[in-house]
Amino acid sequence: MTAFSLEPAQTAWCEELRTLAERQLRPLAEKGDPGHVNRPLIAALGEAGLLDRMLDSGALDLCLLRESLARGCTEAETALALQGLGSHPLVRSGTPALRARWLPEVRAGRAVAAFALSEPGAGSDAAALALKAESETGGDTGAGAAAGADAAAGAGTAAGPDAEPDGRGWRLTGEKCWISNAPEADFYTVFARTAPGTGSRGITAFLVPADRPGLTGAALDMLSPHPIGALEFDGVPVTADDVLGVPDRGFRVAMETLNLFRPSVGAFAVGMARAALDAAVEHTAARTAFGGVLKDLQAVSHQVAEMATRTEAARLLVYAAAAAYDAGEPGVPGRAAMAKLYATETAQYVVDTAVQLHGARALRRGHLLEHLYREVRAPRIYEGASEVQRTIIAKELYASREASA
Repeated sequence: MTAFSLEPAQTAWCEELRTLAERQLRPLAEKGDPGHVNRPLIAALGEAGLLDRMLDSGALDLCLLRESLARGCTEAETALALQGLGSHPLVRSGTPALRARWLPEVRAGRAVAAFALSEPGAGSDAAALALKAESETGGDTGAGAAAGADAAAGAGTAAGPDAEPDGRGWRLTGEKCWISNAPEADFYTVFARTAPGTGSRGITAFLVPADRPGLTGAALDMLSPHPIGALEFDGVPVTADDVLGVPDRGFRVAMETLNLFRPSVGAFAVGMARAALDAAVEHTAARTAFGGVLKDLQAVSHQVAEMATRTEAARLLVYAAAAAYDAGEPGVPGRAAMAKLYATETAQYVVDTAVQLHGARALRRGHLLEHLYREVRAPRIYEGASEVQRTIIAKELYASREASA
């Protein structure tokens, strides 16, 4: 298999996923309450083995999952992706006890996970997090221990005994905002500042169950029908047992997760673009206007050709980034940023053009393209806005130049 083609078995699997999404998952999605967690849909993903596959897959498999589900049912894709985003830090950095407690529930679709990184004043600039994790015993919260443990523990691994702050606890105080699955998740991967004034090097990742005292939240009414909310932390207690990875090195946990999921956000976008392209081809091949069929108008056929070309280019860029991640190749952050940037911007263009080709019928509530039009805008912002992706790409280019010089 290369980065530019799929094996027949992979293509067949993608079609099976699309059929599953259309026939079994979409009816469950339509019964859900927009803006809220759809637990029956998540349970169905677990019963179908898709959550299990998602947690054990590499980047390419994750992209194929997200693209195929998005093409058939965007709500199913989003439910699966949010479970992955919230639980991936647990898979990679959780202690054996935390993994044993939560991962079977996630795999079965019984527990809802959430990734709590963004804050009212720290969205794209994740290193500016202000949620405080204050030590209950005062003093240094573990930066020195973390520095010594990095070499032994490494990025994305559970901290050993030497890295724990001798059983000390913290109290989380502050806010999180734009958190998917909040406030209805069963647990949150929370990133908090344990070492003030140290930028990205003073952040610790915690697994916080939703029933911890002092943790409250509220849903936010968004343009897209995703479950998104805000969280308030009023002295929420956490201990060394709740730490994911190494104290004060939680930023690595966040970036590992985002580097994996950014290409797959592109795959989500490609799935929506392909659904919109399918609808445009079907409509323009049958719709008559001005004495003929729309597809026979050069202005229309050229637009469809452009939609198809951009969608295919986005798909290949996503696959290439995913294959690079799985192979452990250098430059993954830049490749992932390119994939997310181009695919999400392309999907916006393709969906918008499909709406234009359909005319007023596509603006009616309940039409596929009306739904996609509301869905497609968010991916250009979350998990790093397009402007952030351009910054990452440029930074990687200049770093490569300096290294070669």
